[in-house]
Amino acid sequence: MLADLLLRDFRCFQECRVVLHPETTVFIGRNAQGKTSIMEAACVLLRLQSPRTGNRPEMIRLGATTMLIEGRLSEKSLRCAQSATARRLALDGSICTRSAQYLEASDLVVWMDHRDMNLLRGGGEHRRRYLDFAASQIFPDYLKALRGYERAVRGRNHVLKRDAVIQWRQADAFAKVMDDFAQVLRARRAELVTRLQPHVLRIHADLSANAELLLLTYRPGFAEGNLAEELLSRREEESRNRQTAAGPHRDDLTLAINDLDATTYASEGQQRSSALSLKIAQACVLEAAAGRPPLLLLDDVFGELDSTRRRALLRLLPPGTQKIITTTTLDWACEESVNGLVYLVEAASVRLRSSPTATDVGSL
Repeated sequence: MLADLLLRDFRCFQECRVVLHPETTVFIGRNAQGKTSIMEAACVLLRLQSPRTGNRPEMIRLGATTMLIEGRLSEKSLRCAQSATARRLALDGSICTRSAQYLEASDLVVWMDHRDMNLLRGGGEHRRRYLDFAASQIFPDYLKALRGYERAVRGRNHVLKRDAVIQWRQADAFAKVMDDFAQVLRARRAELVTRLQPHVLRIHADLSANAELLLLTYRPGFAEGNLAEELLSRREEESRNRQTAAGPHRDDLTLAINDLDATTYASEGQQRSSALSLKIAQACVLEAAAGRPPLLLLDDVFGELDSTRRRALLRLLPPGTQKIITTTTLDWACEESVNGLVYLVEAASVRLRSSPTATDVGSL
């Protein structure tokens, strides 16, 4: 369990200290007050990545040069300090020279917010990001392969676009580097989808009162075999488009409800249930891999769900899941049974709500 957080010069916060409840911690306030930034800090501390941005300087408070996040995870102390160009990690006061060492000692995370609907409504990049965030927490070799592949494909695309006459020898050299990483990504993504499927089936059946089956199909972005050889056969296409025509950067997931494409034919309610199923299934798979439930970060989700889906979300999560929730109102809490702490957030200032009552915040 994540016991507390300290933020210094992170986003809008000059300094913020909060104690977290082992079950549920709620941050309530109007929009743009800093609620989501506290939750983002927890994700960055535990996974060294933000679900909101890939640009490190964005997380540093305006006018500051570095940011700091600290927290206690069970009996361990974690520390992440970051400038625009460098990052320094510490575990129990000792500097970590490798991020892999730090992540091994950290914990797993599932992030949920309104953008999860893009898993159904958006392009393949949203579904790849969903796979990447889970796979990088389960498979030790995944993140290295992902970062290596991304660097190689960026380099290859630069070569394809740079000159009037493409330098194919350079492009082919990048393709050979891409292939080793691509094989890892393909195998791990396929394995992850296999692990997700039974949970997705069970959860979506529960949400639909056993009326619907939600099936996932992994669609690799290149044929089985050597990626470099496939790219050799697609030179004409790449000459026209000036971009890499095949590889894991073109992977996707097909989601089908009762054999119909959910991204095309599902109603808004079915899409919302499907997105919930995918995220709850992610929590179940992470728990199975680690032997303990992940930290669940819920960014303004409960206010968007009807009472049936709210109750289902709480019921279907792995038992013992610690939750951090942001919300603009606690009206929904009156209908649910939730135990924990409530903080009020206003203009980057956080204070514990004193003596909450069952009348105005449910069981919180």
